[in-house]
Amino acid sequence: MSKQKKENQSPQMSRRQFIQVSAAGTALMVGQFTLPASSWSADGNILRIRNYSDILTLDPAHIKSKNEDIINGCIQNKLIDYKPGDEWGWRPVAAESIKQVTPTRIEFTLKKGIMFSNGFGEMTTEDVKYSYERIADPATKSAYKGDWELLETVEIKDKYTGVIVLKKPFAPVWMTSLSGSSGVVVSKKAMESVGGTFTTNPPACSGPYIFKEWKPKQVAIVVRNPDWNGPKPDFDEVHFYPIDDEKTAEIGFEAGDLDFTRISISSYDMFKAKAGKDFKVVNKPSLYYAWMGINKDNPVMKDIRIRKAIQKAVDIDSILEAAYFGQAKPATGIIPPGLLGHRPKAINPPKADPEGAKKLLKEAGFPNGIDVTLDCLNKSTYVTQAQVIQASLAEANIRAKVNVHESGQFWVLGSEKEMKEKVNNIQIITGRFSSQPDPHWYVMWFTTEQVGVWNWERFSNAEFDKLYKDAAVETDPAKRDKMYQRMQDLMEESGCYRFITHESAPIAYKTSIIPAMTPEGVPIVRYFKKA
Repeated sequence: MSKQKKENQSPQMSRRQFIQVSAAGTALMVGQFTLPASSWSADGNILRIRNYSDILTLDPAHIKSKNEDIINGCIQNKLIDYKPGDEWGWRPVAAESIKQVTPTRIEFTLKKGIMFSNGFGEMTTEDVKYSYERIADPATKSAYKGDWELLETVEIKDKYTGVIVLKKPFAPVWMTSLSGSSGVVVSKKAMESVGGTFTTNPPACSGPYIFKEWKPKQVAIVVRNPDWNGPKPDFDEVHFYPIDDEKTAEIGFEAGDLDFTRISISSYDMFKAKAGKDFKVVNKPSLYYAWMGINKDNPVMKDIRIRKAIQKAVDIDSILEAAYFGQAKPATGIIPPGLLGHRPKAINPPKADPEGAKKLLKEAGFPNGIDVTLDCLNKSTYVTQAQVIQASLAEANIRAKVNVHESGQFWVLGSEKEMKEKVNNIQIITGRFSSQPDPHWYVMWFTTEQVGVWNWERFSNAEFDKLYKDAAVETDPAKRDKMYQRMQDLMEESGCYRFITHESAPIAYKTSIIPAMTPEGVPIVRYFKKA
């Protein structure tokens, strides 16, 4: 059925409109945000960027979101980083040269004169060794140790030259381990001076900017690094504003208080029509993935028939109409089109099957249905998702109470470290992760090791864990492709997941700047220029 015909059906349309308006209103009322007047930049020397949540830690071993990656891209260095543009690739940053000489050996030479702030001296091969081996060390308890789990050692040849030695060939090493958040090189001396870890106050910075200030829920500020000997950044300061909701960010952008922001899918056509002399709009393909998760260790959810009933009851088409205005496509798994491992189709079709769900509930001993909780992030898109899921579940006699959380509260709900025994209180959640351009980074969060860290569904499958390890060292793309497809089959068969969409990434920015972005629209702020 065409989109036009769907919109002519008044009952569905009115419900969709009600959900969109009420969800947006909830997000704006609960998550109010006002840009401080000091953020205004009359001389254009302050760049103002919207991040979708506040920072929690800038330690590369423990970061929580892409927002922290974006800030670390300003204040720290990696050997290599993603190349700005429309195609995925990498380019040297701290490395003067770097090359893979065998499947398990990568030789590199550092640029000379990269200085750490606060008197911690020049970046050396010892810092590279410390940074990568620290994340690989189980004692660090890094959620990202999978990026370096096949690291044997970093051999130090001299002050600037070394060799990354792998235990086995590792297919994602260039596009995830080295280019991603785990590739950040920190100062060994600085880290040891603060006991080996930190949160929001980096002991040393080495990038074109240094970290100046963080005001929780208001702004994070970086300023030019006086010790930086690379190309001088165009802006004296960059201010990062944590604004959870796109609609709120759009108001700030139109008021002139932001220079660069992601906007909502629902506003893309409107912004595109108004773009011109003052601002531009682009729509990037997204590496994000959104899904509904079910915690199998919750007492109510232990019965797979309950989980599969919830899977069947949720109507993905309605979510895409209401939350994404029909402009996003249903996901077939966690890996998006265009990447190795993308599944042609999901096991469960996008359309709901409420009668099938009721049958499973009856078999599980609940002929009159069940009461459940559904947790979501306080952002209009995800509140809308939750409300549509709630409506879908109701048609199968599954009565869901929606709990809406601010970002700082939401992103620790399934963490055993933060919430301890409360993690099993979660029943259903709506999730959304960012990723990197290799399937390894999509599946790594759902291994048994990630239970209680980022694996909030507490999904644990021996075949999945084995495939995860085997696919990382498999050099045949066709074999890797089949492995990742099978892993998504296992996720869906568990009843723990209902895949929703990969979204898209519409961006608005002022014509006074020339942004640098990855192919998915993530800003690489150190390369931003004045127009």
